Amino acid sequence: MPVSSAPPQPHVLTGLIGAPIKHSASPAMHEEAASALGLRCHYQLIEVAGADRERLRGLLDSVRQMGFAGVNVTFPYKEAVVELLDELAPEAKAIGAVNAVVVREGRLVGHNTDTTGFARAVAPLVTASGRGPVALVGAGGVGKAIAFALASLGVSELRIVDADRAKADVLAALLRDHPGVSVADNVGAALRGAVGLVNGTPVGMLPNRDSPVPDTLLHAGLWVADAVYSPLWTPLLSAAKAKGAQVMSGRDLAIYQAADAFQLFTGMAPSADAMARAFDGVMARRYAAA
Repeated sequence: MPVSSAPPQPHVLTGLIGAPIKHSASPAMHEEAASALGLRCHYQLIEVAGADRERLRGLLDSVRQMGFAGVNVTFPYKEAVVELLDELAPEAKAIGAVNAVVVREGRLVGHNTDTTGFARAVAPLVTASGRGPVALVGAGGVGKAIAFALASLGVSELRIVDADRAKADVLAALLRDHPGVSVADNVGAALRGAVGLVNGTPVGMLPNRDSPVPDTLLHAGLWVADAVYSPLWTPLLSAAKAKGAQVMSGRDLAIYQAADAFQLFTGMAPSADAMARAFDGVMARRYAAA
C-alpha cells in the first residue's frame, strides 16, 4: 500500500542585509512563524561590511532576481538603501529610513516596521508615565524610526541628541509638524526633567560594552528602553535597573518589527507568540553557551 505524503509547503525566501548580523535572532523568528502557518521559510543572513552604494545596489538587484519575497535591512544600511529602491511606503518616505524591502512584481518597495514595532513595544511605558518628556539618543536609521514612534504616541516633548549634531537637526526637521520636538546639546540637557530615555544607537551591542549615557544621569524616576538586543542586558539597562529605573530591552521591538515585516513579505499575519518563543530560544542558547 503506497504511503501518502503531505503536499509540499509553499516556500518563502527572505533575509537580512547588514553588519554585524551573526547574532541576529531574525532567522529563528521568521522561520518559526512560517512553520506555524504551514509555510517553509529560509531566512538568509547577508552580512556585508563597508558596502558602498554600488555594492548595495548589486545586493538589492540580486534580491530582486533570486526570488526573494523581501529582505530586512539593518545597521548600517537603513538610510543608504532608500535611494536605491523603486518605491517607498509613506512611513518610510517620511522617516528616510528602511528596515524592510518587499519584492513586488520585480519592484523593490521600502517599508519601516521599526516604527510600528517600537510603538507597540513602548506604548505601555509612555502611557504609564503620562506621556511626559522623552530623551532619544541617536538620530540614525533606528533612531529616526523610534522618534516617529514616540511622536505618534503623543509624548509632550521629544529631545533628540546625537554625536553628529547635523543628524539630530535633520530628524527634528522631519518631525516639525509634531509639537515639542527639539535638539539637545548633550545627553544631560536632554534628560533634564525627562520621564523616559531611549537608546537608538548601536552603542552597547556586542562586542561593544559601552553605554551611551553616563550612569550618574540615571535615576529611579526614569523609564529606560534600549533598541539593542544583543545582549538583552546592555550596560545601559543594567545601570538603569541598578538605579531603580523601569527598563525595557530590545526584545519586544525585535519581535514586533519582525512580525510586521513577515506580514509584508508573505501577506500572512504571523503569531507574535511563535516569534517570541523563537527569540527567547535563541537568547537562552546564547547565554547557556556563554
